[in-house]
Amino acid sequence: MTEKHHAELAIPEHNSADGRQLPPRQGEFRRARRVLIVVAVLLAAGAARTTISNALQRRDVAKATAENALQYVSVVTPQPTPASETLLPATLRGAVESPIYARATGYLRRRYVDIGARVKQGQLLAELDTPEIDQELAQAIAQRNQIDASLGLAKSSLARWQQLRQRDAVSQQELDERQSTYTQGIANLAAADANVKRLQQLESFKRIVAPFDGVITQRNVDIGDLIDAGSGNSRALFSLAQTDPLRVTVQVPQAYAQSVSVGQPVVVTQAELPGMHFQGKITHVSGAIDVATRSLQIDAALPNPDGRLRPGAYVQLALPSAVQAHLSVPANALLFRAEGPRVAVVDDQGVVHLHKIAIARDLGQSLELSAGVSPTDRVIVNPSDSIDDGDQVQAKALAVKTAPAAKPEGKAPGGQS
Repeated sequence: MTEKHHAELAIPEHNSADGRQLPPRQGEFRRARRVLIVVAVLLAAGAARTTISNALQRRDVAKATAENALQYVSVVTPQPTPASETLLPATLRGAVESPIYARATGYLRRRYVDIGARVKQGQLLAELDTPEIDQELAQAIAQRNQIDASLGLAKSSLARWQQLRQRDAVSQQELDERQSTYTQGIANLAAADANVKRLQQLESFKRIVAPFDGVITQRNVDIGDLIDAGSGNSRALFSLAQTDPLRVTVQVPQAYAQSVSVGQPVVVTQAELPGMHFQGKITHVSGAIDVATRSLQIDAALPNPDGRLRPGAYVQLALPSAVQAHLSVPANALLFRAEGPRVAVVDDQGVVHLHKIAIARDLGQSLELSAGVSPTDRVIVNPSDSIDDGDQVQAKALAVKTAPAAKPEGKAPGGQS
């Protein structure tokens, strides 16, 4: 363009007032293009950022929704039941116990022992006054002497008649009669001797003696009391018990019947003797389960040299548990359903399966199960009531503390620890 044309269009000249030349117009266009490109890039970047942010937000919302829909549960593995001792109520008895009755009827003349007395076998306990027996014995002896005298006469008569028969002075019939009289006299004398011995034996029962070593646990009579013979309606004079060793009588539930055997050691404790343990052994096992109680009676021998334990006391017998091994789970893992008790088990894919269980023992905070779970199962603790087969869950292992096995008690001298 010419300067005239520039002037007509009111476009300044390229030369400035100070004589410098103005930049060409192509540079201004390039700068404007660059600005537009930068603005466009910034707008595109903002749009991309918004799009990516929305996508990420949608993904986070979807993830949170999926996580909220998923159930989180705590699981434990069934633990083997540690070896333990089964405490059973028991009663102490004397190894031999016997009430002592009178064999003769009379009055108690003397008493030589009282309750708590330790006696030896054959020791005199009491004496009876039996006037009727004394008179019967005296009468029996007199009758025996009469029969003996009659027998002597019959014997001499038989000898004379035998001599007369040899001279044919008497008949054979008369001799046979004398022989029969003598034979009958011998039989009568034997019967009289037996009656005298019977009354002498009955007379000896006036002395009440101890049948074995032991301690007098009861005394039911005193001097002057009328004593009736026999044990029918009469009362026992004394009760005698052998206290060393003692006999422990226990009724073992049927569940433990197969785990007891003769010779098996047991431990006896008594609440009144805290901290003391008495060692014994099973001596007898009943051969049958009692139908009424579904229990098995066993007897154990318990040494008692110092007499600290007393017959008739209530004690507890610790029987080593030898029942088949069970698995235990927390009690709060139990589900009650119409089909019976269940536990919820989670597999490796996080799917829930309800297992039917058989409870062997309820220990309060835990349950011993005899069927329904294995040692590798993951059992849900505190499951919700709505949980069901096929539910998808996220399992988290829960630490379970196991009780340490009980240490055996040390044995002290005299069977105590």
